[in-house]
Amino acid sequence: MEVIEWFDESGEEMAHRYPEKGSGEIKMGAQLVVRENQAAIFFRDGKGLDVLGAGRHTLSTMNLPIITKVLSLPWGFTSPFRAEVYFTNMKVFTTMKWGTKDPVAFKDSELGMVRLRAFGNFTTRITQPLLFINTIVGTMGEYCTDNIEGYFRDIIISRLNDFLGEYVDTILDLPKMYDEMGEAVKMRLIEDFSKYGMELIDFFINSITPPAEVQKMIDERSGMEAVGNLDAFMKFKAAKAMGDAARSDAGGSAGDGAAAGMGLGVGAGLGMMIPGMIGKSMTPGQVPPDGTHQKSSINCPDCHTEVGMDARFCHRCGHHLVVLQKCPQCEKNLNATAQFCSNCGLNLKEKFTCSQCSHKLVPGTRFCPNCGEAVTKK
Repeated sequence: MEVIEWFDESGEEMAHRYPEKGSGEIKMGAQLVVRENQAAIFFRDGKGLDVLGAGRHTLSTMNLPIITKVLSLPWGFTSPFRAEVYFTNMKVFTTMKWGTKDPVAFKDSELGMVRLRAFGNFTTRITQPLLFINTIVGTMGEYCTDNIEGYFRDIIISRLNDFLGEYVDTILDLPKMYDEMGEAVKMRLIEDFSKYGMELIDFFINSITPPAEVQKMIDERSGMEAVGNLDAFMKFKAAKAMGDAARSDAGGSAGDGAAAGMGLGVGAGLGMMIPGMIGKSMTPGQVPPDGTHQKSSINCPDCHTEVGMDARFCHRCGHHLVVLQKCPQCEKNLNATAQFCSNCGLNLKEKFTCSQCSHKLVPGTRFCPNCGEAVTKK
């Protein structure tokens, strides 16, 4: 007795043909065994004639009316006929994975154009065996999950990319949207699977990740948001460091060498930070801590008219404001080449000596530094 049956040893085979190559001679009365997780489809002359469910089937006119009508009665139903039997695996396939071969482009509202990689898995099963054989398997002797996984991967990436472009503004919002996104993309994929006689049962998104350089940008942005006001943060860190250093000094333990070294490092850091803070506080337009203002003008010593700090002469009386030479007698400001004082007439080139001890004196000296005698004016 001829028995036709199929065992899937790998667990990954979706369809299997008997015989694996070409068509075979199948006699009336042959036994066809179909298991609970299988379906069998008869093909003759390239056409699917019938689909048989689980059980033991005897190929006869009683249980194969379609085949009987096709074969007619020339051989009294005893001679063999050439046909093929396709077994389909009706179980749920749980090891199906999807992912991007190459990063897909996504226009982020905050980061600009970025490329994303996405990964996940899905579960599926065959619901229409004849449709599945005709649209997917064709005339292949066996068909495994590896054959169809690549095809469905491209469909999934296309639908996911459409969803990202329509509903996602920035990848920063993606982690909280995985569940909702998975359900939405699944609804878009159901029709894509059903037209091939299959059902998409579960669809999961494990991760959507940008390239390493974009991840670095996200980390830097997160750090800045955590810090907030950078100026206030630096002041807080400086105050905290000074407090820690003070506590370390108060401990006074010789064994705390590491802590002392840390205190020195903090002190050095503060020594670099504090001048910058002080310089910032002394920028133009700000009042120094003592409340004083730097003068922008002076008064002429002759007429007391207010003149600018950078003026060389008084605009009212013409007094020479840049002190190049001063009369030792009347303290008049004089130019560098003056030989006599324009105010008191003093001879600036005359050498002064003490009349008592002949000690050389500096012009304007009133008492001799050598003998203490009063200098007599000539």
